Amino acid sequence: MIRIAYKWVLLIAAFAFASIASAHVTVWPRTSNTGAHEKYTVRVPTEGAVATTAIELSIPSNVTFVSIGAATGHSYELKKSEGRVVAIVWSMKINPGEFAEFAFMVRNPKEGKEIVWKATQRFSDGTSTQWMGPAGDKHPASITALKAGEGGHAH
Repeated sequence: MIRIAYKWVLLIAAFAFASIASAHVTVWPRTSNTGAHEKYTVRVPTEGAVATTAIELSIPSNVTFVSIGAATGHSYELKKSEGRVVAIVWSMKINPGEFAEFAFMVRNPKEGKEIVWKATQRFSDGTSTQWMGPAGDKHPASITALKAGEGGHAH
């Protein structure tokens, strides 16, 4: 009986580790329309044993920043270059085993097949992880697929 219980504990632990190891910073929705005003949500899990302290999301040059969700339990900074928002930095302690979500609105590019969202996740021990790789990479950038749209408001 103990042997069976031990096998179940090992199996559950293996699945838990696999789900933690595959988690990464993502931007939702995963599909949107070209030219649309879209509300996006950045989902930030803390995967290891060290708390996340900040996430910096780069705004691609063909995307127009519109607004940011009101801060609740976190702070943010808008990084600008020549009057254009080029990145958003959210600061919040996200403990291991927790995740947080941060919202912002943009106008999608009028052309193209995808938006590549590059992010840097900073941790309380001074380390960071760059989520900028291609699909299938150990640290992939989040991608929103674009389809031809009316350019209206998406929800």
